[in-house]
Amino acid sequence: MSHESGSLKSILFALGANASIAVAKLTAAVFTGSHSMLAEAIHSSADCGNQGLLLWGLKRAKRPPSPDHPLGFGKAIYFWSFIVALILFSMGGVFSIYEGIHKLDQDAPLTLPWLAVGILVFSILMELVSLRACLHEVNRERGSQGLWAWFRQTRQSALIVVLGEDIAALAGLAIALAAILLTMVTGNPVFDALGSIAIGVLLVGVAIGVGAEIKNLLIGESVEPRMRQAMQRFLEDRSEVDQVFNMLTLQMGNDVMVAVKARMREQKSARDLIDDINRCERAFKQTFPDVRWLFFEPDVSD
Repeated sequence: MSHESGSLKSILFALGANASIAVAKLTAAVFTGSHSMLAEAIHSSADCGNQGLLLWGLKRAKRPPSPDHPLGFGKAIYFWSFIVALILFSMGGVFSIYEGIHKLDQDAPLTLPWLAVGILVFSILMELVSLRACLHEVNRERGSQGLWAWFRQTRQSALIVVLGEDIAALAGLAIALAAILLTMVTGNPVFDALGSIAIGVLLVGVAIGVGAEIKNLLIGESVEPRMRQAMQRFLEDRSEVDQVFNMLTLQMGNDVMVAVKARMREQKSARDLIDDINRCERAFKQTFPDVRWLFFEPDVSD
């Protein structure tokens, strides 16, 4: 499965789950008057917007290269992922904090609290389905890497965002459930307001963490370290190459650009040298199909 299809599948799973959850949470917030439920309804609605922007980003990233953008538009997905992380996450988080602080001094009791509890349990189950689908794609990507190492090194921004959303959603649901149960047990609505604040802080924290990772991709990052090492070994093992002086890589969304400077084996003619380079380039692209641009410079020193 390609990077794009894996990301698309995760986004669609998350969109379906969050749409149904947002409707359920909003219904519960209206009938119960719970501020934590309102914060969670806003959270899920923002997540639906997140997935919509990610789908748009994937579509824009598929545009072919143009004279003004000779390396294509693959990095468009990074831009839209960054917008999702910093704008929608943060706006939802800040609103939830504001809503919680605003309601701290109000003592209106919850109505139909068990309705809220039931919808939260339903939402948790739906989010677990979404998280399971996302982790399935993440596991295909990370191989033997640990999850944290994958998060720090992956170049798949859409998966980063969806994973961050799903984890934040589950944590937010747990906070909202705890806040409502505490309010029911104690009769004190302050716990509900505190739950809204905690959910907001959680969303802002996720926004900062995810945004920091995607910022590096926007600036420009190489391929993952393990992929770069595999490329380096491939070139060093080729009979046409005597020595690799330098290799630069740049991740462009799902596509990769590679520039190689190497000493080639001696040949009797320039034509033979060109044939060696072309043969090496073809094999390189077959082994690493994500490589769309490969620039090869033969030289005698670095």
